[in-house]
Amino acid sequence: MKLQGKKIAIVGGGPGGLTLARLLELKGVDVTVYERDKDKHARVQGSPLDLHEDSGLAAIVKAGLLDEFKANYMAGADRMKIMNEQAEVLYSDHDNKPVYNFGHEHFRPEIDRGVLRRILLESLQPGTIVWDSHFTSMDKNGEGWILQFKNNASEYADIVIAADGANSKIRPYITDIKAFYSDITMLEGNIYDAKHTAPTISTMLNGGKIMAFGNEQNILMGQKANSEIGFYASFKADADWAAKSGLDFMDKAQLKEWFKATYPEWSSVWYELFEAAVVPFVPRHIYCMPLDQDWEAQPNITMIGDAAHVMPPFAGEGVNMAMQDALELSECLTDDTYSTIEAAIARYETNMCSRASKMAKESLENGERMHSATALETMLRFFASHES
Repeated sequence: MKLQGKKIAIVGGGPGGLTLARLLELKGVDVTVYERDKDKHARVQGSPLDLHEDSGLAAIVKAGLLDEFKANYMAGADRMKIMNEQAEVLYSDHDNKPVYNFGHEHFRPEIDRGVLRRILLESLQPGTIVWDSHFTSMDKNGEGWILQFKNNASEYADIVIAADGANSKIRPYITDIKAFYSDITMLEGNIYDAKHTAPTISTMLNGGKIMAFGNEQNILMGQKANSEIGFYASFKADADWAAKSGLDFMDKAQLKEWFKATYPEWSSVWYELFEAAVVPFVPRHIYCMPLDQDWEAQPNITMIGDAAHVMPPFAGEGVNMAMQDALELSECLTDDTYSTIEAAIARYETNMCSRASKMAKESLENGERMHSATALETMLRFFASHES
């Protein structure tokens, strides 16, 4: 096998990096994951993840973790309500959507990010993860690389795989292609103990998801584990909106007033989101890699997930693309069809860029639809079509 005797470094311990580590270890590969978090408890987890049959779930199956996933997924969290700005429900599948429908093309079971991370971490061999490893730079060393970390540690690897997200520090070693701003910004908030701190919103959500549309603006939210709710106010804005807004994202009262002024036609029902949220709120300017990105493959470095193809979240493909990357890269690297590691990486990158381009295009188009004057009508038609 091409990887025999090779040391593989994966930089980044998100779902993509951990999935890749698991798949490579199943093939007997020497792999180490370098993660900047101090330990497994350090990361504040984001919204739940919905895994798709032919990508995220396919990787889970290949990793031998489907039973663990089924025992831990959030049954019913994929149920959806579509609302207008007055919080009127215009579509709901809560009464007719099965909570267990594995194998169906439209079943997208949700799992809490922290739970998925735990499942993947527990599947790895002891010592695979090196915590508190904040990557800073690397230099070529023979046929491999010397990686440098913020804590002054350095490590050698024959092959480096970037799984360090949208602001990847490894991507520039592969290509100088940069992401562009999509014209959409999302203000993220989180609510703890929502049944008590935000009872009206919690009842509306009913353990599922809400997408509310009005006046070219959105509110998107979903149930998280432990009675938590994650939500986003999503709107068109300049790329420097957060810096120029003058807002203190630690000030709930100020953010509530901002919402009232920016979403003036929206019902006061939504104010509870800002009253109950914990601070800070997080502004997220949404970026996307160019649809035609391409580069020349190297023999000892590649990338997966957002490092390779960050895209808007409006098709639900981010984590699924990352886990599919992990699956396809692991198969290419361990397939004797490819005589060299460079040939395996080249095949993976060609396929990855092609499918990422299609998903990014869909995500961009969905973002435009969801922030258009006809967003509500468009989304109602979309969900109705999936029921027919």
